[in-house]
Amino acid sequence: MKLSARNLIPGTVKEVTIGMVNAEVVIEIAPGVEMVSVITKNSVERMGIKVGEKVNAMVKATSVMIAKD
Repeated sequence: MKLSARNLIPGTVKEVTIGMVNAEVVIEIAPGVEMVSVITKNSVERMGIKVGEKVNAMVKATSVMIAKD
C-alpha cells in the first residue's frame, strides 16, 4: 500500500467500543500514551480490528494548531 501521508504512528489496539453507527478505537502508541480514532462501525468490522493487534494511526490534517499558556 502506498500513501501520501507521512504521519504514520505505529501502535497497538487497546480498546474498541462499537456503537450503532461509529466505533471508537483506542491505540496505545507508547507506554501510557494513547490516540483515539472514531471510524465507522462498518470499517472496524470490514478491517477486523481487534484488541491487541498492531495498527498504524494515519494523521492527515490541513493545519496543526499550537497552544501555550
